[in-house]
Amino acid sequence: MKRGTTLFLKAAVILIGIPVLALCIFLVPELADFAAELYPDHTYLKYLVFIDLYATAIPFYFALYQAFKLLSYIDKNKAFSELSVKALKNIKYCAITISTLYLLGMPLYYLMGKRVDPPSFIPIGLVIIFASMVIAVFAAVLQRLLNEAIDIKSENDLTV
Repeated sequence: MKRGTTLFLKAAVILIGIPVLALCIFLVPELADFAAELYPDHTYLKYLVFIDLYATAIPFYFALYQAFKLLSYIDKNKAFSELSVKALKNIKYCAITISTLYLLGMPLYYLMGKRVDPPSFIPIGLVIIFASMVIAVFAAVLQRLLNEAIDIKSENDLTV
């Protein structure tokens, strides 16, 4: 694969991380304060919002790092290696973790959405859960295909 293609994809991975960082810095504190305003008797909701949203940022950035590593392996012609399989496996686990954390946070988003018209928190949470599960399934399929390709490659190397 040409280096320009992976360079473009590496830039895209970095550009995906920047808006999420901005959301973590600017939007998450606002959402946490908003949750505390909606339920003044339950001030702990503010901290639950912080914990849930920042906890999902950690596997997100780890998955971006793994994608960056995977692109580096492609640059070095090591696409069909166990390192690539491991990176895909890590991406799969990160996507499952993100879906699980958002799923655990859905009651919180339901409480917030109950007091807001229109209830926009629930659909956004469901979209994130669905997108993360699609990424997890896609990574699992790629991981399995890559494992099979590595097996076929090793068999061909032994035959020749």
